[in-house]
Parts: sequence; structure tokens; C-alpha cells
Amino acid sequence: MRAALSLMENASRPPDRPAPRLLAVSKTRDADAVAAMAAAGQRAFGENYVQEALAKIEALRGLGLEWHLIGHLQSNKADDAARAFDWVQTVDRAKLVEALARHRPPSLPPLNVLIQVNIDDEAGKHGCRPDEVDTLAAAIAAQPTLRLRGLMAIPAPDPDMTRRRAAFRAMSALFDATAAHHPGIDTLSMGMSEDCVEAIEEGATMVRVGSALFGARTAREAG
Repeated sequence: MRAALSLMENASRPPDRPAPRLLAVSKTRDADAVAAMAAAGQRAFGENYVQEALAKIEALRGLGLEWHLIGHLQSNKADDAARAFDWVQTVDRAKLVEALARHRPPSLPPLNVLIQVNIDDEAGKHGCRPDEVDTLAAAIAAQPTLRLRGLMAIPAPDPDMTRRRAAFRAMSALFDATAAHHPGIDTLSMGMSEDCVEAIEEGATMVRVGSALFGARTAREAG
């Protein structure tokens, strides 16, 4: 964890961006591994699957952790997601906005929401088009049980880092354009273990890191 934090701290960033937050990607890791990372000082954890996350969230409830859903969310899982998570980073359609807003208990703080953008226009990939962001942002901002926090993307894993940087740069420009209409947004979630430094340099305020923190997944975990 110390090495990942050092990389982040030493990465240069645009002058208008705050120091980035580290989101530990804990998908496939058990509750004991998450608890050990929490004991080292990490508070925010990202999960891909609602059902897998629910048991961990319950087991570690007393630790005061912050839970992010970073995997694709089906509308029929919105009830559980809205109740269990603190953030949902993968909102990409109006139907999901409505479902999360309807199921978020009013007794809880508003659910933090990021709009997932398919910035590379990859066929079959989740995420809205860049030109759909304004409409989705307005829909989220209109819901009292939701809080629009910003944008999220998973650019194509292009081996050419120049092209990957171009995707990060496009997301940063889209974030700035969205912030012009929604001044309260503060989060641009992009970059993972292998490209978190480049993402920060292009404007990320949150990076999602798994293997650099927990180590490479075993074959059993990957399956």
C-alpha cells in the first residue's frame, strides 16, 4: 500500500486538481484481506458484484469503511446496491438513476453517484456516450436521494500509452465541461494499477487500484 501511495503522491497533476484518492479494488478478496488493508489505513473499497460485496459489507460493518460499486449494475440489483453501498460509480442510463433513487432509504445520506462514460466508444462496453452525460447528470441532480459526484471511465487497455493518455485527457475535458453545469462535482475516477500515474497526470481525482495493493490474483480468485 505504501508503494502505491508513493506513486500517487509523486505523480504530477493539473493545478486545478486535488490530491487523488485511492480506491482499493477488493473484488474477489475475502473479508480478512479487506480488514488487513483497513488496519493499514485504507478506508475506501471497490467491489464489482453486488452479491459478493454484501457479505463483506456486513462482516466488516463495524470498521466504518466506504464501499463503492465499480462493476456493471443490473436494474434488478439496484435495490440491494442502493441500500448497501456508499457510492455507485457505474450509472450509465436513466432507468438505473430512477431505480437507485427509488430504493435509497431516506434515512441514509444521499447515494454518491458517478456517471460511467464509454470514452473510447468500445463496442459492447458499458457506459454512456459523452453526449449523453448532460442529460444523465441533470436526472441524477434532480433526485434528492442521490448526489452527483462526477464521472468514471475504464479506457481501453491500449498498450500504446499515448492513446490511453488521450482517453484520459478526453475524460478530463468532459469532467470540466460537466462541472460548468454542476459545480458541486468533485470526482473523476479513472486509472488502475498499471496506468494510475498517467491518469493522475491527466486529471484523475480517484484511481482504482487492486493488484498493486493486494498482489496478483490467484487462478482461483481470477476464475
